[in-house]
Parts: sequence; C-alpha cells; structure tokens
Amino acid sequence: MRKPELLIPASSLEVLKTAVIFGADAVYIGGEAFSLRAKAKNFTKEDMAQGIAFAHEHGALVYVTANILAHNYDMEAAAEYFKELAVLNPDGIIVSDPGMIMLARANCPEIDIHLSTQANNTNYMTYRFWYEQGIKRVVSARELSLREIKQIREAIPEDMEIESFIHGAMCISYSGRCLLSNYFTGRDANRGACTHPCRWKYAVVEESRPGEYLPVYENERGTYIFNSKDLCMIEHVPEMMDAGIDSFKIEGRMKTALYVATVARTYRKAIDAALESQEAYEKMLPWCREEISKCTYRQFTTGFYFGKPDENTQIYDSNTYEQEYIYLGIAEDVKVQTGADECAKCCKVSIEQRNKFSVGETIEIMKPDGRNVEVKVLSICSEDGQEQESAPHPQQKLTVTLSDMAEKYDILRKKGNRS
Repeated sequence: MRKPELLIPASSLEVLKTAVIFGADAVYIGGEAFSLRAKAKNFTKEDMAQGIAFAHEHGALVYVTANILAHNYDMEAAAEYFKELAVLNPDGIIVSDPGMIMLARANCPEIDIHLSTQANNTNYMTYRFWYEQGIKRVVSARELSLREIKQIREAIPEDMEIESFIHGAMCISYSGRCLLSNYFTGRDANRGACTHPCRWKYAVVEESRPGEYLPVYENERGTYIFNSKDLCMIEHVPEMMDAGIDSFKIEGRMKTALYVATVARTYRKAIDAALESQEAYEKMLPWCREEISKCTYRQFTTGFYFGKPDENTQIYDSNTYEQEYIYLGIAEDVKVQTGADECAKCCKVSIEQRNKFSVGETIEIMKPDGRNVEVKVLSICSEDGQEQESAPHPQQKLTVTLSDMAEKYDILRKKGNRS
C-alpha cells in the first residue's frame, strides 16, 4: 500500500502557510495567468517565491497550475511564464493542453509535469500514452470509480503517479470542461473565469409563450437541477489507499484559510491513522466526521467512486453552503499577557479580522495538532491602539486579548449557523 500525499489548495500566501502548518504534504497554487481560477487571489511572482521557500522549509512541496485550454495568442506569454517558473523552481507544473506541455518541457526541463483532470484521463491506455510523453503524474478524471482507478494502477508503470480528488466541490461538466459559463456570460470556464451557472436556479420558457416562466421540477424539492453535493471521502480513506492512489487532492483554490485548515487537519489525522492500522482509523473516524462538517459544504456525496451518481447526489432546493463555523482570522503574532492573576494564561494576538466578533464572546482557537480551545475575547484594539467593543470591519488589523494561549498560525473561529 502506497503512502499517499495530502495535496491542499491555496489561494494566497497566507492560505499556503496555513495548509502547510495544518498538515499538507504538498500545496497547489495558481499564478496570475494560465490557471483555472482567475477569480482567486492567486500568486504574484514574489509571493510564489516566498510560498515555495516556506513550504520547502517545512518539508512540503508546491505545484503550480497552468491548466487552461490555450489559444494561439497565449503561446508567447506562456513560454515566458514557464521561463519564470524555471527560476522559481516549484516541484511540479499542472497542465492539460498538449501545446502547454510542450512549452513547459522546453522551458522548465527540470520540473515535473503533472497532467490535469481537465485532460479527461479515464483509462489506462491514456495514462500509458502520457507516461511515454514524460508525464510523471496524471490526475484521474472525476468520473472514475475506485475499481477503475485500481485497474489503472495495475496496468501502468510502477513509477507513474495517480492523483485523485478526495474532497471538495463537484462540477456538472465532464472532467471540469464546462460550456455553460461561456454560453451564458461570455466568461470561459476553461480559461479560469467560471461564473458557476451550475449553482443557479432555472426555469423553462415555452417558445410560443415568451415571458411565462415554468418551474423545473425533477421532484417536489426544487429546481437547482445542476447543483451537485460536495465530494467527501473521509469515511473511505482506506479504500482510496487500496486503489493505489499516490496523491489525495482537496478541491478549493478559492476557499478561506479556515476551510483549508479544517480539511488539511482532518484528512491528515485520517490518513495517518489509516497508515497505522484499520483499528486506529476507525477510532479516529468519529472525530474526523465531526470536524469535516465544520467547514463550508453543500452536503456530501462519494461522487463516482462507488458507481454512477443518481438523483440523490444533487441538491434541488438551494444553492447555498452549510457553514457551522465562521472564520475570524489567523494568529500572526502572539505575546503573553502578564499582570493580573486572572491573565496567567492570557495572550495578545495580532490578526487581520475576517468576520465580526465582539468583546465578551466565546470563540475557538483551532490548533494544527487537532485541539480546539474555547477562549473568551477580553479586549479588542485597533492598529492605532484604540479599544473597541466589536470588530465589524473585514480586513481590519487588530490586537485581541484572549483568555488562553494561542500560537502563531492558529486559526480563530466562532460557531455560527450562517449559510
């Protein structure tokens, strides 16, 4: 049984650091061009250099996505981009377009090339073909079952790696190649500008009765006919390992640091327990189930892994997330609070605030080792030292006094029923 890599998405340098600290073996990121998440913050060249250095210092790898379906006018700029990546030296480049593969190989000969799920990798002959082209790793199509992946593993070279999604949003399209966004809005999902029309609510219009909108019903529950539940395989980690998968990939390059910390920590614990023994995994599973439900999600499904999905994998009555916890910020700097006896364990934490919280509230410190520590907010000070009763403004720099010790990179969150 192979020891799988835990591969976590990152939208920014801050989120990359969070992913690494909370258990990622590798992180995948996008630059400012040529990746399929144009609306994400993405990485400047300087941030990418810092992120790669930080990951390597902590024993983690970094892969850079350049997986658009390219046009003629992309070629010259893409060649220059790959030359920049050759200097930055990430551990892999994720591509899907054969032309982009040729450019990557020519300009980054020392960097491994990984083939994106966008390339529709559904059979072992496809894997063999790409192996002969020098591809080290292929990301399996989402449409494959675990049985099919295991068959691929048995039919391809031992040193060729398989990467498969284990958690995250599912797409109505085939291997992520969707035309809805381009058709409706002119924003091409295959070039990173998806507007997610699969999450919209639809009606039918009959040609002879314009303006008369008829609801679309597959049953009485509603009309979000393309809106899939999210993939979650936390209860099936041993089966994923048994299939011979080398890298377990989490979807979500537009997610918050709280989401990334939650999925990284939870799957890290599950994988480590499964590697130890089936008994250890089963013992860890209740904690994993509870924790994974604390990140944003649209209900869960096992996707195609145990057979083709049916009507139960869609959400017909809503397009919103479930969100049990609200992200407040990351502990950037921590100082012990000394003085009064009641503050023997208190600390002052510098954060960039993300959602509202107030003095007197009980919040939670989420730690990389699996602990969740409830603390009371004793005070909030603005960047210029002014005390305030609450923190209503996103991205405000604050110093927060907490009733128990935090550490750098801890996540601050609070319970909430927002969706």
